[in-house]
Amino acid sequence: MAPGEKIKAKIKKNLPVTGPQAPTLTDLMRWYCLNTNTHGCRRIIVSRGRLRRLLWILFTLTAVALIFWQCALLVLSFYTVSVSIKVHFQKLDFPAVTICNINPYKYSVVKDLLSDLEQETRGALKTLFGLSEVKSRKRREAESWHAAWEGIRPKFINSVPLLIFDQEARSPVARDFFTGRKRKVSGSVIHKASDIMHVHQSQQVVGFKLCSNDTSDCATYTFSSGVNAIQEWYKLHYMNIMAQVPLEKKINMSYSAEELLVTCFFDGMSCDARNFTLFHHPMHGNCYTFNSPINDTVLSTSMGGSEYGLQVILYINEEEYNPFLVSSTGAKVIVHEQDEYPFIEDVGTEIETAMATSIGMHLTESFKLSEPYSQCTEDGKDVPITNIYNTSYSLQICLHSCFQAKMVEKCGCAQYSQPLPKGANYCNYQQHPNWMYCYYKLQQSFVREELGCQAVCREACSFKEWTLTTSLAQWPSEVSEKWLLSVLTWDQGQEINKKLNKTDLAKLLIFYKDLNHRSVVENPDNTIPNLLSNFGGQLGLWLSCSVVCVIEIFEVFFIDSLSIITRRWWQKAKEWWRLASSDWTQKQAQARHLLPRLEPKSKEHSDRGREPEELAS
Repeated sequence: MAPGEKIKAKIKKNLPVTGPQAPTLTDLMRWYCLNTNTHGCRRIIVSRGRLRRLLWILFTLTAVALIFWQCALLVLSFYTVSVSIKVHFQKLDFPAVTICNINPYKYSVVKDLLSDLEQETRGALKTLFGLSEVKSRKRREAESWHAAWEGIRPKFINSVPLLIFDQEARSPVARDFFTGRKRKVSGSVIHKASDIMHVHQSQQVVGFKLCSNDTSDCATYTFSSGVNAIQEWYKLHYMNIMAQVPLEKKINMSYSAEELLVTCFFDGMSCDARNFTLFHHPMHGNCYTFNSPINDTVLSTSMGGSEYGLQVILYINEEEYNPFLVSSTGAKVIVHEQDEYPFIEDVGTEIETAMATSIGMHLTESFKLSEPYSQCTEDGKDVPITNIYNTSYSLQICLHSCFQAKMVEKCGCAQYSQPLPKGANYCNYQQHPNWMYCYYKLQQSFVREELGCQAVCREACSFKEWTLTTSLAQWPSEVSEKWLLSVLTWDQGQEINKKLNKTDLAKLLIFYKDLNHRSVVENPDNTIPNLLSNFGGQLGLWLSCSVVCVIEIFEVFFIDSLSIITRRWWQKAKEWWRLASSDWTQKQAQARHLLPRLEPKSKEHSDRGREPEELAS
């Protein structure tokens, strides 16, 4: 045989048996497991030890079973021609509805308390516009304030007079409305229509001057309209007076639920004042909340449309309106969550008298992700601002609480239109004579974001928002006015003792336009399943790896490699210990062998060193 043929025969003899040429079925399966790309079958053959081989058999059979199961589901789903229809009926929780009369307190009750303030206001109107008397409608008699008040009566102190600027003067000069005396304007002049301080020299404006406690720092606030100046000036003094009145007396001075609510219907069922909860607002008096959280159950509605919402008729009673505090007639309404504070003065919707106001609602729920996706807060506990409203957290509550805290810190008292913090008192010029200057300066800093409240307060991660659509219609109509007012007068005869007219009434309808609500939910783009899926896709694309392949890699490169390294280090350590022990044994043997030879030489050396006399002896 030629040398080349011998080499070919030797290589062919050493090569593994191929599939079709395998002599037995066992050899064929062994060849397949050693050469296939399915890693589980290969690991069954090459694994050493019964435990590993059993584990790989379980992994492989489990993977094969999952593949057959998923493929069967896909085939059945592909050949299925049925159609599924899902119809879902739901009930939406009806929100809380807070209703307030625009006029906070009955004028007949607080008239004596505000008599000095009104006298000064009428004098200012006479001086500025030449109005001799502000006429008002005839009012019903009420209990005298002097008879109802016990203790020290709140007084009006005109420490902040109204001023009118002289446009012909070269320097800023203002004239007092009441005394007519001219005074030089010192300090800065702040025009309320602008956020920039500048001195007005050629425009006739009305305003008032506020100074700090030591009167060294003053600022004059001016208004281009005399109406705005008088209303702002009146409101400041009004808050000063009402801040000294106890809460119980203010509740008695405002409207009761029986007076405000004439009729009530919800979801086609009758309701009354007992379904409303009292909520006293400093600037709006007694307000009443329907479907409040104080009740054990939250009402819901199963249909959309005005017939399945809240329908109320309100008694506004225009005769009891304060002519200087409010200039419009009607009520305010706000839709909010049960555990949310009703900011009636910020986002309230006004309702006109002699009109039917229909408010259609559409609910939107928003869910945002907190850190690290955004800076929102779950419940406000991680915001360093104390919630003075005792309700659920919101950005608006945080901003108002922050401003009130700064007010107490810098001015020594709390602003009247917001809740009172613990340990603080409302501002009034008997205890805090110059608080108004501090309040205006602080409010200006707040608008300019200099107090840090906007930087600290964060948006809530989850909240509900009702989009309102308002429509108006004349109510009652001319053809139904006579009988409708007569019936309502008869119904309310015991409460009001007067004949109603349409300017005293307002109709309100609040309802869901439909039961479809929108949910805005944030979900993270990068999650653990997505990360694993991306890893699997890259491994399968470039290395043709699967879960079984990953387990195989882990076994080979971690378990087996670590075992081999450990075994080699252990063998080296044993070899080193064997060599060290052998060397130590040899040294011990040499030491024992040399010891008898050294002892006679040592003895002879010692005898030579002795004297002859010592040896003779």
